[in-house]
Amino acid sequence: MTKKGKPQSYSLRRPLSWAAGLAALWAFSAWIALEGFRVAALWPPVLALICIILTRRVLVSLFLGALGGALMIEEGRLGEALWSLPFRYLLPAMESPWRWGALVFTLALGGFAALLEAGGGLRGLFERFMKGRENARKRLQFSAMGLGLVCFFDGLANSILVGRVSRSLADACRVSRAKLAYIVDSTSSAVACIAFISTWIATQLSLIQEGLQAVGETDRFHPYAVFFASIPLNFYVIFTLVLLGLSIAMDWNPGPMRRFEERAQRATTPPDNGKPILNAAVAPLRTAVIPLGVLVGGIMLLFYLREARPLWPVTAEKIALSFSSSDGPYILLAGSAAAIIAAVALYPRGRSAPPALPAFIGGARSLVLPLTVLLFAWMLAGVIAETGAARVLGDLLGDNLSPGLLPLAVFLLGALVSFTTGTSWGTMGLLMPLAVPQVFLLGDPGDHAFLLSAVVAAVFSGAVFGDHCSPFSDTTLVASATCGLRPIDHVRTQLPYAVTAALAAAVFGFLPTGTGFLPTYGALLLGGAALVAIVTFSTIRARR
Repeated sequence: MTKKGKPQSYSLRRPLSWAAGLAALWAFSAWIALEGFRVAALWPPVLALICIILTRRVLVSLFLGALGGALMIEEGRLGEALWSLPFRYLLPAMESPWRWGALVFTLALGGFAALLEAGGGLRGLFERFMKGRENARKRLQFSAMGLGLVCFFDGLANSILVGRVSRSLADACRVSRAKLAYIVDSTSSAVACIAFISTWIATQLSLIQEGLQAVGETDRFHPYAVFFASIPLNFYVIFTLVLLGLSIAMDWNPGPMRRFEERAQRATTPPDNGKPILNAAVAPLRTAVIPLGVLVGGIMLLFYLREARPLWPVTAEKIALSFSSSDGPYILLAGSAAAIIAAVALYPRGRSAPPALPAFIGGARSLVLPLTVLLFAWMLAGVIAETGAARVLGDLLGDNLSPGLLPLAVFLLGALVSFTTGTSWGTMGLLMPLAVPQVFLLGDPGDHAFLLSAVVAAVFSGAVFGDHCSPFSDTTLVASATCGLRPIDHVRTQLPYAVTAALAAAVFGFLPTGTGFLPTYGALLLGGAALVAIVTFSTIRARR
């Protein structure tokens, strides 16, 4: 008996449930392998998706998906399946410089972001934006948005930085915590997703490379070139930022957001009774601006010096082509190292700021869990590649899905997966190895370049949707916490904006561009015009 008088078997319920589940997984995986079902190749990603939805534990789910696939490949031999996961599917993947470069670069930028936060330079930059008393509410919101665009290098760090810096000032300007959380969340993952220098980029490039390797197209397409081509097609991210600017400029507060804003404007006492939440001193702007300049400018310069021949004259074509360098991982690491050195050299000395080394280590440590998710996603991708899931999926879709609808289908599936799981990196790791090969299986050979960019953009857009508004997303939780808002209130007030941007991305973005009805920039203009019309009409109606 336990101390509470319950039988001892109660404490064994969970491990027994896990044991029964693993036994069922082993039995089913062995059975479908022995039966030889062709659709069994889809078992690993389907299993991972089911487990993510049921348990909301991304690491466990990705591992179970990989294990189920390995059991199927090994025809139920558990020992060989467990051995193959690290030694057959994970370690070989780490031989690529893009893979280990992704890990080191992400940790380095996590520490870099923490240095800028602890040093106080970003707060000084924010307060510079806030100078002036005219229309303080809009100035505060646009300043928070501007700081979010400046902090492009990591979505989670962005949420922490902008939320911490602007919360007390938002209270003073009578901006609701819900509106601030929406601004913070909308400039986190969305900005990091399309920034060519961020903690995301190395992961994104490695996943694109994984998809290209699965179909042997690494000679024709370079990950960086594909990434750049996907940026204007990343409709959800672009429309999210457009909608954010419109909502601030026109004071658009749909659904539950209106009640929070009205309550904040009527308040006579800030939610924290005027107590500041940020005690760090404001440091000179150079402590943030110079390291950011070194990071961005240094990496661009290194890419150009490595690849451009001749160096002079400088042209846009040379700059674009320089990012196709195979030495990309080394250049990213060298640029981040230079930025870290600059941040440490300019780090303020004194009692107002914590020591630089603990701040850097803490920032790097905060990204260990996301990187572990990435490792498990790579392992699952290796299993998926060996089962031939991409070709089976292509055959299943071949008669029912035209190539023009592929970007839309990928976006909708990614949005569903990311919202139900709350993980953008997990969604990208799950879908990219499946979606990229479909381009070459379904698409016309003459249109591979455009369709590949559109599908990659659709994966990114779908992943960011869930990261933006899922109740399980880390950025959703962090944005609500740093802004002093209950997570459920943040999700409720955020959803109308996210759904509006997603509908615009689907109807005016992926559908017309995928089918060839509109060119990319025509779709962007049409979607932007539709958002302006929606916000204008809703605002006029609300003021009647």
